Amino acid sequence: MPDGRAETAISLTRRAFTVEEYHRLAQVGILGEDDRVELLEGEIVEMRPIGSRHARCVTDLDDLLHERVRGRAIVRVQNPVRLSERSEPQPDVALLRPRPDRYASGHPGPADVLLLIEVAETSLETDRGVKVPLYARTGIAEVWLVDLSGEAIAVFREPGPGGYGGVERVGRGGRVAPAVLPDLALGVDEILG
Repeated sequence: MPDGRAETAISLTRRAFTVEEYHRLAQVGILGEDDRVELLEGEIVEMRPIGSRHARCVTDLDDLLHERVRGRAIVRVQNPVRLSERSEPQPDVALLRPRPDRYASGHPGPADVLLLIEVAETSLETDRGVKVPLYARTGIAEVWLVDLSGEAIAVFREPGPGGYGGVERVGRGGRVAPAVLPDLALGVDEILG
């Protein structure tokens, strides 16, 4: 170095939050109702703003799924899914196993999830590089990543600790259906708009 001092590596100690601590931060007002954050592997992460195309896609998915799964599944939009003691993301759409209390007694966990859908307009790198691997590690059976810029949907199946074993990219003109509800086939064009 020009001044003769040796560089020193600085190590920061990070503190990971649990889901309970994360909820307490909201209860005491540190996190507000309007804060767009989620808990990913113990870190409170800001979510990107939702663009108009992203919002339209989520609204269309909500409409399409509600129409077609009535009585067979519960559709939740941008609500928490508790994956572990340190992760509670808010996927764009979650298709859940029916439950009489409709999850009033607690957020759904991995065993409750039939399908998670993430819509990516500006968040593709984060969704594909952080959230999808997290979903695989926690055993979420199927994830769809709607890539609005790429005009396609990536379908992830066969979760494991190293990621998803099965990945299929379906473009315009194609159809996608959840493995657990194969009769629920949706056109990629219906989803992309």
